[in-house]
Amino acid sequence: MGPAELRTHLIKRLKHYGIATNVLDAMEKVPRELFIPEQQKPYAYQDTPLSIEMGQTISAPHMVAIMCNLLEIEEGMTILEVGTGSGYHAAVMAELTREKGHVYTIECYERLAQNAKEKLKRTVYTNITVITGDGSEGLKEHAPYDRISVAAAAPEIPQPLIDQLKRGGRMVIPIGTRHHQELYLVTKNHKTRIERKGGVAFVPLRGRYGQKIC
Repeated sequence: MGPAELRTHLIKRLKHYGIATNVLDAMEKVPRELFIPEQQKPYAYQDTPLSIEMGQTISAPHMVAIMCNLLEIEEGMTILEVGTGSGYHAAVMAELTREKGHVYTIECYERLAQNAKEKLKRTVYTNITVITGDGSEGLKEHAPYDRISVAAAAPEIPQPLIDQLKRGGRMVIPIGTRHHQELYLVTKNHKTRIERKGGVAFVPLRGRYGQKIC
């Protein structure tokens, strides 16, 4: 089977997670094979995380689907992603928010940020801005955000991310140590609601509000 057929087969399997149709449709349009190293391309449509560079990974497709599903992304939304990685997750969110929306994605590693920019140039998505910086502090200049997606595990929810979330906004973020993490959904209204959504495994968040790594 070619990449398109493998992608369709993967999407059918992801339906078992109860993922919304618009998320599945978006993932079917984004070619995951563009975002992974050449030696990993045979595994592009296996539902597993894959190594990229700098000790980082591209999340398993089911995790991208679950996080996007929890965010309930709508057309025209402004989104902040913390942890660009390969750029794949940003592309899926750009497909969901469409041309009227925008995805700002921040990566602490310059090399990964540049690689993601190059890969995203090969897609149709012009509504993504890749920035190098400390994602744990958010990106104040474009705040507030309708949605925030964090793709690295923090010891606790960084206050700057809560501050930069729009009222009525939603954020997904893994919290915990390198050995035990839970995915949380944060909803900001007159009060901030925090819901645990299950165990996960992410690389550690780096930066001022990230993990203390020796």
